[in-house]
Amino acid sequence: MNIHDPEIETEICSEGTEVPTEREAKEALAVLRRWASGNDATAFENLAPIDAASALARGLLTDDGALSNEYPVDLVVDKAYVAGLPDLQNGPASLIRGAKTAIQHVGISNFRLPLRYLTRRKEEMLLETSVTGSVSLEENKKGINMSRIMRSFYAHADSVFSFDVMDAALGDFVTDLDSLNARIQMRLSFPMKKQSLRSALKGYQYYDIALESAYRNGVKTRIFHLDYLYSSTCPCSLELSEHARLTRRQLATPHSQRSVARVSVEVRSGETLWFEDLVDLCNRAVPTETQVMVKREDEQAFAELNAANPIFVEDAVRLFYQNLASDVRIGDFRVVASHQESLHSHDAISVLCRGPLFEQSSYDPRFFETLIHRG
Repeated sequence: MNIHDPEIETEICSEGTEVPTEREAKEALAVLRRWASGNDATAFENLAPIDAASALARGLLTDDGALSNEYPVDLVVDKAYVAGLPDLQNGPASLIRGAKTAIQHVGISNFRLPLRYLTRRKEEMLLETSVTGSVSLEENKKGINMSRIMRSFYAHADSVFSFDVMDAALGDFVTDLDSLNARIQMRLSFPMKKQSLRSALKGYQYYDIALESAYRNGVKTRIFHLDYLYSSTCPCSLELSEHARLTRRQLATPHSQRSVARVSVEVRSGETLWFEDLVDLCNRAVPTETQVMVKREDEQAFAELNAANPIFVEDAVRLFYQNLASDVRIGDFRVVASHQESLHSHDAISVLCRGPLFEQSSYDPRFFETLIHRG
C-alpha cells in the first residue's frame, strides 16, 4: 500500500537520503491499523511476510508499534490461521532465484529414528537409522516443503522395514510433494554375532549398511550397500619374506593391513537379499574378515588364514566379483576396495563394476577417503 502526501515533512539521514519523520511514521501506522481492522486474513495473502499490515492483522504489534516479546500462549491456530501463513517455497516462478532449471535432487539428509528390521532368522531388531530423502523439482517451481519428506516417511516408521516399505514411502514422496522422481537412502549399523576361529569366544561384528530405493522416470531401483572389513596380506611381501628366511635364514614378516571393500548391489525385483546373505557372499570370497574376540590360538589361526589367502587389491575385487556374479538375486553391482597399506603411506585401491548402473566417469574427490574404517 502506498501513502502519498505532498506536505510530508522529511529528515536527512546519515547517508544523505530523505526519510519520513517520527510523526509521519506514527500517522502511517494509524492508517495501517485502520486498514487492517477492516479486512480479513485473506486480504493479506499477497503481502510480504515482513509487511507491517500483515503483522498488524495478526496482532503482532503492540499499540506503540513495538514487536511483542512475550510467547502468545493463548494463540489458537485454526485452519484459517494456517491458511494465511506465508509459504515462500511454494511461491510463483517469478520468485525463483538463479537459473530457472529443474533440480534432480532436493530434500533432507541425516534425519534419524529407530526402525525395525528382520534378520534372516525372522527375528526383529530395532536399529538407529539415518535417512536421506529427496525428490526432483521441476523448473517452474521455486521449492519444496522439506518437512513433508519427514512426515511422509514417518507414516511408515512403525513398519518392519523392507524394500517394499521403502517403495511405499517413495510413492508418498511423489504424491505429497507433487514430484516426478524420488529417492530414499537409509544408513544403519547391523550387528552379527561372530565366532572366533579356534576358541569358543563370540562377539558382535558391526556392518555399515545402506539401503537405497529410487524412483526415476517410472523405473524403480533397489540398491544394497555394505562395507566389508578384512585383512589383506601382500603376496609379494610374503614371497620376499620367505626368500629371506630360506636363503639367508633371516626372519622377516610380510606386511598386511586392514582393508575395506564397499560392495553395492542392485537387488532384482521380487528377490530378497538378507543382510546376512551379502555378508556371507563377501566372506566366502575373502575369508580374512577382521576378528572380534580372540585368544592366542585365534590370533595364530588368523595369521595362518592370512598366509593361506594373500591378495593384491586387484585379486580382492575379482574374488568379490566372482561370488556376486553367481547370485541370481543380484543385478548390476560395484566393488570398491581399499588396502590401507602398512608398507606405504598411501592406499592401494581398485574399482570393478558389472552393468551400467554403477559405472561413472568421475568420482567425488573424497570418494576413497570414506573407505577408511575408524572403528
